[in-house]
Amino acid sequence: MKDKISVVLVDDHEVVRLGLMALIDDLPWADLAAEAGNAEEAVRAVEEHRPDVVIMDIRLPGASGIEATRLIHERFPETRVIMLTSYADDDLIFSALQAGASGYVLKQIGSRSLIDALDAVRKGEALLDPSVTQRVINRVRQQEAQRQASAIYDLSDREMEVLAQVAKGKSNAEIANELGLAEKTVRNHVSAILAKLDLTNRIEAATYAVRHGIEQQLRRGH
Repeated sequence: MKDKISVVLVDDHEVVRLGLMALIDDLPWADLAAEAGNAEEAVRAVEEHRPDVVIMDIRLPGASGIEATRLIHERFPETRVIMLTSYADDDLIFSALQAGASGYVLKQIGSRSLIDALDAVRKGEALLDPSVTQRVINRVRQQEAQRQASAIYDLSDREMEVLAQVAKGKSNAEIANELGLAEKTVRNHVSAILAKLDLTNRIEAATYAVRHGIEQQLRRGH
């Protein structure tokens, strides 16, 4: 961890920048390297000063703070970006994180929280405002559930039939007898099913099959 970090402020409102400048001036372990009012100025400031941290507003005239963050992350990956915004929109949060932001905090937070955020990023930690953390977790879970649900469409009709039998707790030999297949063929189908669904064993496969209603899907014709 550095004893002192350099910071670039990016916000199109001068009053906001002045307030942040005063806050940083009071920190013995932070120096203000530059300030910017739009995305182009922000990227130029980072290129010139190579700061440790950028405090970036999302809403900027012209290109957004997210676009600026993406460029900074691609060209200067050693620079960490904290998104500071009034907006707690889920799509904005994910767009910012995908662009390479290390933190996302709301302008409504107190100065102590922003100092903590700067300190966390200074230490190499990612930080989200507590009010958005649970929403990020929920979104990740939702995306994972959607990914798993859609993975079923990668299965062939025969693999669906094998999976339905696995869900009933049948062995490979029993499935082979039920479906008129060679036991080796069933083993191959089970291996393919686990790979396509990103599962590790038959128990997970059976749980997946029950959760996603494999029997009903087979009756509906997959």
